[in-house]
Amino acid sequence: MTDWNSKIAELVDGKAKPVGSLGQLEKIAIQVACIQKSEKPEIQAPHVVVFAADHGIAATNKVNPYPQAITALMVYNFIQGGAAIHTICKKNHIQLEIVDAGVAATFPDSLPIHHEKMGMGTNNYEETVAMGLDEAHEAMNRGRNITKKIINRGCNTLALGEMGIGNSSSAALIMSAITGMSIRQCTGRGTGSSDEQLELKMQTLEAVARKHQSVFDQPNPMDVLAAVGGFEIAMMTGAYLEAYEQGITIVVDGFIATSALLLAHTIQPSILSHCIFAHTSGEQGHEKMLQYLQVEPILNLGMRLGEGTGAAVAIPLIQSALGIFDMANLKDL
Repeated sequence: MTDWNSKIAELVDGKAKPVGSLGQLEKIAIQVACIQKSEKPEIQAPHVVVFAADHGIAATNKVNPYPQAITALMVYNFIQGGAAIHTICKKNHIQLEIVDAGVAATFPDSLPIHHEKMGMGTNNYEETVAMGLDEAHEAMNRGRNITKKIINRGCNTLALGEMGIGNSSSAALIMSAITGMSIRQCTGRGTGSSDEQLELKMQTLEAVARKHQSVFDQPNPMDVLAAVGGFEIAMMTGAYLEAYEQGITIVVDGFIATSALLLAHTIQPSILSHCIFAHTSGEQGHEKMLQYLQVEPILNLGMRLGEGTGAAVAIPLIQSALGIFDMANLKDL
């Protein structure tokens, strides 16, 4: 059996440059070559898939300064080309696809998105579980199926983004449950909360954690997802697992995207071998997530928009890293 890591590392070291002089680009190149099991790896048909859904907690106005209706408006903005993720993808020739995982609005069937609505948002997890276990499994399966379709069209590099007012609260709760860190360590401002709004958000999420204490005491990823997750996070979790099983490169975005990866990693720890972490988000819990996973991101640009924007910015850097394999070999000079 070929030891791809040693073989590719030796190949990269033999290029016409001082050993290690391209820094993290060399690590990226080696990782992608090992994922593809190729001495000439290439990024083919890179995709960013944005999963959109609403959260019952958002309607209470306790965890977010913006109205829930923004989620649906942003879906239209993605389609019309007015969002940051659209412009970044267009500039870098990345295919963008949008999924209605559970937005609290009715979209026409003609809208060019993946129509996978699981409901008009999740339940308010202040009062009950966000979704049933069967719904969590179904949402994950839908994420898997979307990923299969995209891979069948030739994609070998996949990044996931998200949109959903209130979803940074779900991400913080998931992070707390999986890592054991306190709610206050995991919770940030999300979509621009003031100091007063942030304090209310933290108090609200602490109360949610107490309500679902049994899940937090013995965190099973599916139980955590059902109790405090979102439909978009569930579909992303399934999409990550499918991408890993299909053997493609996964580019991980920010705080919410990494919360879904935390769940996928708990289910399948080997998934990290296929993950390139795009950036450190400005959302305060994200750096702690990355430390927990013991991974090194490519960028730190203070971004905290979501939508997959950090991952989309990182894909051209990954493409640049693969240029190492086109360099001359030192021995041939």
